[in-house]
Amino acid sequence: MQTFKASTHYQDWKGTATADDDAPRSFGEYLRKKGLIRNGEFLVGLSVGAADISSGGPGVVSVRAYLFDGPENAEAVREKISGISGPVPVRIIIISMEVDEFFAEFKAFEVMLLWGALQGAIEGREFRETFMQ
Repeated sequence: MQTFKASTHYQDWKGTATADDDAPRSFGEYLRKKGLIRNGEFLVGLSVGAADISSGGPGVVSVRAYLFDGPENAEAVREKISGISGPVPVRIIIISMEVDEFFAEFKAFEVMLLWGALQGAIEGREFRETFMQ
């Protein structure tokens, strides 16, 4: 079963990501201008992935956009999804983008990866930076 959570084959590293829209632009607006979002659809999620990165291939990522058929505002979408039991129905579109083109759609973007076996022990904890001399 597919879920709204990142996954790779071995999952050596696990983490979180956060991003800020580059207001007034948004990734949904980018997809709308490309004619990829239909009227009455709301962008509920994105996943971005790259494979075989170490081969030195071009800087291209695969972006999956998860589109929910329903109201076009977040609050109404949240209410509608909350009323669904079972899997959330979405239409998925997949596009390839240059890495710099993808990141240009955001004002800020950060990914934090933690070694998988340690994730439960350190995720969300404060840390103190130390310097070895």
